Amino acid sequence: MDNRAWTTHADWRSGDAAGVRAVPGRRPGLVIAHPLGSVDYTDPHTHKTTSWEYATWTSPEHRSPVPATEVIAHWNAHTPAGTWLQVELLGAYSDATATPAYVMGRWTAGDGDADIRRTSLDGQSDGRSTIYTDTFSIDDAASGLRLTSYRLRLTLYRTPGTRLTPTVWRLGAMASDIPDRFTVPASTPSYARELLVPRYSQEIHKGQYPQYDNGGEAWCSPTSSQMIVEYWGRGPSAADLAWVDPAYADPQVCHAARYTYDYQYGGCGNWPFNAAYATTYRDMGAVVTRLRSLNDLETLIRAGIPAITSQSFLKTELTGAGYGTSGHLMTVIGFTADGDVIANDPASPSDPEVRRVYLRREWENIWLRTKRYNASGKVVSGSGGVCYLYWPTHLDGRRRRALASVGVRV
Repeated sequence: MDNRAWTTHADWRSGDAAGVRAVPGRRPGLVIAHPLGSVDYTDPHTHKTTSWEYATWTSPEHRSPVPATEVIAHWNAHTPAGTWLQVELLGAYSDATATPAYVMGRWTAGDGDADIRRTSLDGQSDGRSTIYTDTFSIDDAASGLRLTSYRLRLTLYRTPGTRLTPTVWRLGAMASDIPDRFTVPASTPSYARELLVPRYSQEIHKGQYPQYDNGGEAWCSPTSSQMIVEYWGRGPSAADLAWVDPAYADPQVCHAARYTYDYQYGGCGNWPFNAAYATTYRDMGAVVTRLRSLNDLETLIRAGIPAITSQSFLKTELTGAGYGTSGHLMTVIGFTADGDVIANDPASPSDPEVRRVYLRREWENIWLRTKRYNASGKVVSGSGGVCYLYWPTHLDGRRRRALASVGVRV
């Protein structure tokens, strides 16, 4: 697994800039300076055609030390109303041919009349690789074909005739080649601690705002994101939540669902969109990555950093869960003295019941495997250790070192 991100003033001054400029400071970023021109965009979800000014930045080529079968991009940005951004992957295969310019996401923080609808882009493939919502994937890993290098192209858009601009503080990707595996070696427990992370249930939101993926029953990802945003002392204001029915408990979960919703995917589980949502709050950073073992998670917990993990399993595979799932996000908040996983599992009937303890060996295997059998006995995929990590950007050295030890530069 390899992480590469562009975050510094020197980073932003590298690559190919066309109409953008690098802004120095405590949190360097990239903004529109002089638009290259304007372009019409027909939003596939509103069917509205709007003209937008734009400027672009293309990263230097990054040659990954891991020839990859999968790549997941991420970005940390501020997009005021009337602005948005697009991230594209421009890759090179191991046979020296090039990928198409793959759109990895079209993002804006809002969804008002001045905004597009944030969206992934279906149907992107060249017969050798495919974009599955938020993930670049080699179609036939057994062929030996790999992605050996890539550039990321960032396009910033704004309403014509204004001085509005998105600000992008971080742009990066995680490239990986995780071998097919139904089981993984067991790790040895190394640390016990529990972090005090807010507990929110997605299940109490069933039926609320069905336009966002049929209501709360499918809101595991934004519910988990909201828990960690609030752990770090951030969250929506009362004005931000004014649109939520006052009869609903935990309105901030409804808010997170609305503002992570991917209008193409039809759900709130787009991984980079959740990371981008977290960074709409003051001085927050975020990535989507993979970890190698529970020992990596223990390193983060030791430093006070919780993690959101992705896993899928049968009801019989995770003792105490009481359900099976083809894909679910939960928040790891600690480890018991025996090494078992303490998780805030949003698939719980109520907020007080969200805290769960899952057996270490069961949990580690369902999280890290890449292959599993579903209820019909068919072989399907597992997440291979995917997680989201969120943090305040002004970190002490201990937390910086913990993130660096799992491959994340901040």
